[in-house]
Amino acid sequence: MAKVKKGLEPLVSTFPSCSASFAGKPSVTSMVRSCHFDTRVSVSFGSCSSEQSAKAKTQKELFKTLKELKMHLPSEKRSKGKSSTVNTLKYALRCIKQVKANEEYYQMLMINDSQPPGFDVTSYTIEEINSITSEYTLKNTDIFAVAVSLITGKIVYISDQAASILNCKREVFDNAKFVEFLTPQDVSVFYSFTTPYRLPSWSMCTGAESSPTECMQEKSFFCRISGGKDRKGDLQYYPFRMTPYLMKVQDTELAEEQFCCLLLAERVHSGYEAPRIPSDKRIFTTTHTPNCVFQDVDERAVPLLGYLPQDLIGTPVLLNLHPNDRPLMLAIHRKILQYAGQPFDHSSIRFCARNGEYITIDTSWSSFVNPWSRKVSFVIGRHKVRMGPVNEDVFAAPAFHGGKIMDSDIQEISEQIHRLLLQPVHNMGSSGYGSHGSNGSHEQLVSISSSSESNGNITAGNTAEDTGRTKPARTFQEVCKGVHMLRNQDPQIGLHSPSPTPSPSLPKHEQKKTSESESSWQLLISK
Repeated sequence: MAKVKKGLEPLVSTFPSCSASFAGKPSVTSMVRSCHFDTRVSVSFGSCSSEQSAKAKTQKELFKTLKELKMHLPSEKRSKGKSSTVNTLKYALRCIKQVKANEEYYQMLMINDSQPPGFDVTSYTIEEINSITSEYTLKNTDIFAVAVSLITGKIVYISDQAASILNCKREVFDNAKFVEFLTPQDVSVFYSFTTPYRLPSWSMCTGAESSPTECMQEKSFFCRISGGKDRKGDLQYYPFRMTPYLMKVQDTELAEEQFCCLLLAERVHSGYEAPRIPSDKRIFTTTHTPNCVFQDVDERAVPLLGYLPQDLIGTPVLLNLHPNDRPLMLAIHRKILQYAGQPFDHSSIRFCARNGEYITIDTSWSSFVNPWSRKVSFVIGRHKVRMGPVNEDVFAAPAFHGGKIMDSDIQEISEQIHRLLLQPVHNMGSSGYGSHGSNGSHEQLVSISSSSESNGNITAGNTAEDTGRTKPARTFQEVCKGVHMLRNQDPQIGLHSPSPTPSPSLPKHEQKKTSESESSWQLLISK
């Protein structure tokens, strides 16, 4: 300060007018001190302001991430439609642990057995994979191919088309794990469907002499994949149908082969947007348990409802229906009990699509009746969309992000239906639409009723008359053999009923009903 003052004094003496103007004003020293203090304050305030700005930005990102996490929280974990931060973080932590556990399980499978038994697994280079998969990717701009290591879970190969389909840069896939691009709820689905022992060999399925049976009945599944962000900075997830295969890939860096899962991923579009699914083809099937919980969902429902099968399986059926239509389900299940497995049509109901809007579906119902316990094992629904949603994009996020709420009437009606179906079926008929595979991809109809019956024009008298026309009874051993064959075709179909041999001391009319039950069950199995 002294040096500054000394340096300014010659200037003041040189300009008397300036010196005179300083009369009665603050001294030069005080002005310099004031200037120095102002500089320090402005610097201090500037740094404080930048820190606050950075803190506010971080806080905004935190709230945004929490909001996105809360959207993934299951409805049953919400309290009155609201999800607490603690519950959300606990759920996110559990998902992380699940992913790690699945990865460890994957590694154990491949370490314990160097090669899955019973497979002729051919080895391919990256160039060869690119060449053989281009046949599929070039024909369809919605398909990309990706090879994922079964040891590390990392992406070994991904086609160039993936970046444009997922709206991201190709660099994001470098040295990345494929599950990092999936929604948390789809990770377990991915691992369960890509277990090495369930995968058909690529060489076996694409060979010159290959056939569908040799491909182990390729099992497709659905996952949501993300690559880029939208304008708001949120991750965008797109639904894909995934078809997995097993192959060996020659790693040029490690100079060794490794087992990989080659996936052909095809993006799924809304069935109401161009190219639209024709109105007469908007049909899908579902099965649910006696306590009204989804057991299986046809894959054809994905573009019509916007849900993936794993979104609905294990959830209450009534949760997805319009509140005013829920009581109709009680009347439907009374009729199911009355018709004893025979298919019938019912009035339309409103089903909530993923985007939050309701679609109107015409429904037909049937059931499988256990021939020994004479109780309904599961209910089969065949649905045809009569009226689609206003917003044709069924995969869009709903306007209300609170999720579906379990109203008290859902639990109450579900319990009433469960108590109803605990009653034995006295008027045993043939089981209706038949059973579905684990993915619901095949609709198997059992043609056991006349055209008038399939239209729902069945009376109690007609049913009794039809059941009186007995068909040749099957032996118990033949029925068991049929069940064994069915289970071998699809291990996920379980008929968890005891299998006692019908007692020979039963009255004649009881023996007659048992024979009819075995015959109708055999009809179902043979399909």
